[in-house]
Amino acid sequence: MSGDLVNLAHEMSPYVTAAIGAYGGAVLARANEEAADATVGWGRTLLQRIFGVTTTEEEMPEAVTELAADPDDPDLQAMLRVQIGKLLKADPDLAAQVRTLLEQANAATGRTHITTVTASGERSTAAGGNITGPSTKGDHSPITHLRLI
Repeated sequence: MSGDLVNLAHEMSPYVTAAIGAYGGAVLARANEEAADATVGWGRTLLQRIFGVTTTEEEMPEAVTELAADPDDPDLQAMLRVQIGKLLKADPDLAAQVRTLLEQANAATGRTHITTVTASGERSTAAGGNITGPSTKGDHSPITHLRLI
């Protein structure tokens, strides 16, 4: 899967996770009710665009059903992102539509670009912002003590 589509699936995650948490297995059901939270509403819109509108829970994609049962599980969130990423890779038109919807969602909710930081491997370091103190990743660090203020 291309990096751009992986990022797109990742950026959607807060919306779709919130929607699944709020609606559970009924997230893809057709309904005219207003979502109380804009993030949940946009998440539902994104999910329905990707997976379609369903009439029964039996039609739900497995990743949606499982995440609905435990919306805080990071592994289930990742499983949904992978499934979304595969669908976006398989359908460039869908990816373009989702990208447009996500831009609209970000503008409507005031969200800015999400920064993802990953450290992988022995003694890896990752930072999602400015590091204002010492950072070390070895056994023989020249840092002898830290002065806490």
